[in-house]
Amino acid sequence: MTPAVLPPPNPPAVVSAALTEANVRVRTDFRGARIVLYGAVFDPQARPSDVVVIVRGPEQPVRIARKVRVFGLWLNSRPVVFQGAPGFYIAASTRPLEEIARFRVLRQLGAGVDHLPIRAPAEQQVETRYGVRDVVVSRLGADYLLWRRAVVRLKTAAGLYSEDQRGVRFVDDGLFRAEIALPAQAPIGRYRADIILFQDGRAVSTKTRVLTVEKVGVERTLYVLAHERPWTYGVLSMGLALAVGWGASFAFRRR
Repeated sequence: MTPAVLPPPNPPAVVSAALTEANVRVRTDFRGARIVLYGAVFDPQARPSDVVVIVRGPEQPVRIARKVRVFGLWLNSRPVVFQGAPGFYIAASTRPLEEIARFRVLRQLGAGVDHLPIRAPAEQQVETRYGVRDVVVSRLGADYLLWRRAVVRLKTAAGLYSEDQRGVRFVDDGLFRAEIALPAQAPIGRYRADIILFQDGRAVSTKTRVLTVEKVGVERTLYVLAHERPWTYGVLSMGLALAVGWGASFAFRRR
């Protein structure tokens, strides 16, 4: 008896993408940049697909406080420091994220500002909710979400966090394009771009690309000096300020 021959499985869909510019050079006159990403979906089945592009900047601690009224005076409360907040974040997609995948999938992937993972302050405990690991802060209690929303609100107001529900466009059969706007205040460092292909609400393929934002010229020299040798930078800055002040007073005295 001839064994039955099973049909070959359907090949999985894959996504590929590339950045038109992998290095952004920051000079004194830097006013922001626009990064273009091109990609393609390879799927012999030609199934309906969605693409989400998530760009994260280098992580930075965020220190925030809120105003409290004490004896008729408005004072800053004890500050809360969030660790691991990306300095820049944008999620661009072919359509609204909630139409592409369910809450659990978006939370696992960190897709969208509401699902952005931000490490909370100290004194924290970890619990599992919605099938994923959520951070619950014991010291802040129920106020944790209020503080987290404040972080997102401040970053959004500064143009550093955003969502673009139509930021990815299919320009041809399987070919797509996305534009990522970097503001002038975008932090220096290494950025990560995740390109995620969705089908039937599931992430079926992911590609990662790296983008570097760096200072060049005199700006880079001063930046490196300030971050790697802060004492030397401080002494030199003080000496320069004293020299400029002395020169100005000498010039006016002669007049």
